[in-house]
Amino acid sequence: MIPRYSRVEMTRIWEPENRFRIWFEIEAHACDAQAELGIIPKSAAKTVWKKGKWDIARIDEIEKETRHDVLAFLTDLATSIGPDARFVHQGMTSSDILDTTLSVQMKQAADLIITGIENVMEVLKERVEETLDIITIGRSHGIHAEPTSFGIKLASHYAAFARARHRMIAARDEIATCAISGPVGSFATINPAVEAHVAKAMGLKIEPISTQVIPRDRHEMYFATMGVVASTIENFALEIRHLQRSEVREAEEPFAKGQKGSSAMPHKRNPILAENLTGLARVVRAAVTPAMENVALWHERDISHSSVERVFAPDATITLDFALMRLTGLIKGMVVYKERIKANLESLGGLYFSQRVLLALTQKGMSREDAYRLVQSNAMEVWYAIQEGKPASFQEKISADPKVAKLVPSKELQACFDLKFYTRHAKKVWKRVLSVK
Repeated sequence: MIPRYSRVEMTRIWEPENRFRIWFEIEAHACDAQAELGIIPKSAAKTVWKKGKWDIARIDEIEKETRHDVLAFLTDLATSIGPDARFVHQGMTSSDILDTTLSVQMKQAADLIITGIENVMEVLKERVEETLDIITIGRSHGIHAEPTSFGIKLASHYAAFARARHRMIAARDEIATCAISGPVGSFATINPAVEAHVAKAMGLKIEPISTQVIPRDRHEMYFATMGVVASTIENFALEIRHLQRSEVREAEEPFAKGQKGSSAMPHKRNPILAENLTGLARVVRAAVTPAMENVALWHERDISHSSVERVFAPDATITLDFALMRLTGLIKGMVVYKERIKANLESLGGLYFSQRVLLALTQKGMSREDAYRLVQSNAMEVWYAIQEGKPASFQEKISADPKVAKLVPSKELQACFDLKFYTRHAKKVWKRVLSVK
C-alpha cells in the first residue's frame, strides 16, 4: 500500500524483516521439537538459535536463481549456521513455513485492527454522551421523518463497531492456526508433536487437518470480516457527508487551520476525510472476492492463491488500519451545529407530528384510513405553503380542522406536539447498547 494511507505499525508486519524473522522462529522451534524427539542432535537445535542470521539482499539474489523464496532463505541461513544447517527444515515443506507465517502476520494485523476499532468506539462513546440530549430530525429516504436524538444516531454506529469488534476477534481466532504437516499434509516425514510445539511457541492453535496448505476458508472469513468492518466505516462516513452538505449543515468533519478546500474556490469546506474513507472502504472490500476464490485449490495444494494473498493481505490490512485511525480523528474533531439542527427541525412547520395526531384520532374511534386521509390533507397544505415561502404551522392547521376538534379535546391534541416525546427513551436505549457484551 502507498505510504499516504499507511501506518508504520501495520506496514512493519508485512516487511521482509518481520516475515523472515517469523520464518526463522518457525524453523528454530521445529528444531527444538525434533531435538526433543531425538531426530536431530540437541546441540544442533541450540546452534540454530545461536548462529542463525539472514541477509535480505542476499536472499533476494539467491531467489533470482532458485526462483523459490523458501529455498533462497534456507540457503542464506545455512551460511551463518554452518554444518548443523542440514538439520533445519527436516521433513517439512515450504507451505509449513509460508502458511504458518501468514497466520502469524494476519493475527498481528488483526490485533492492530481490533485496537483501531476500540479507539473508534472510545471516541464515539464520548460523542454520544455529549449529544444525547440534542433533538434532531430523523430522515427516511433522505426526507424528514420524525425527531430523534443526535446521540442516538451516533449510538447506532457505536453498536455497529461493537459488533465489528466481536467479529474481528472471531476472525483473528479462526486464522491463528499452525500447519507443520509436511508434503501433502500427511505427517509422513514429520511427527505431529513438532506441529504442536511450534504452534504453542508461536501463539497459534494446531490446524486439525491441512492438505499441505491451511484451508483457505479461514482466510476467506478473515477478509470477509474486514469487508464488513470497512462497510461499517463507510456507513458512518456517508452520514457525515450528508450532514455536511450546504443544504443541511448539521455536522462537519474537522477543518484544520490553514486547510484549503479547493484550488479554485476559497470558500469550500469539503468532507474530504469522509469521502476518503468511502474510497478506502472499497479498497478493503476488493480483497473479499479474491479471498473467496482462493478457497478452491487443486487436490492437496497449488499456488494460485499465493500471488493473490501477497498483494491483498498487506494492502487490505494496511488500508483498514489506516481508515480506522482516520475515522477516529474525524469523530473526535467532528463539529455539531446545534442551531442548524434546530433550524432544520423547524423548517417544515412541525409536519413530523403527523403520526401522533393520526394515532390520537384512531384512539378516539376514527378508522385508520379516514384518519390518515384527514391528517395527510392538512399536512400537504402546510407542505405546499412552505414550498411557496409562506409561513405555516401543522399544529395550527390541524387544530383548526373541525373534524379533529370534534374528536380530540384541545388539551389532548396539544400533548401530541411535545417534542421531548421523541427522545424520552434515548438514555435507556444508550444504556441498552452499552450493556451488550
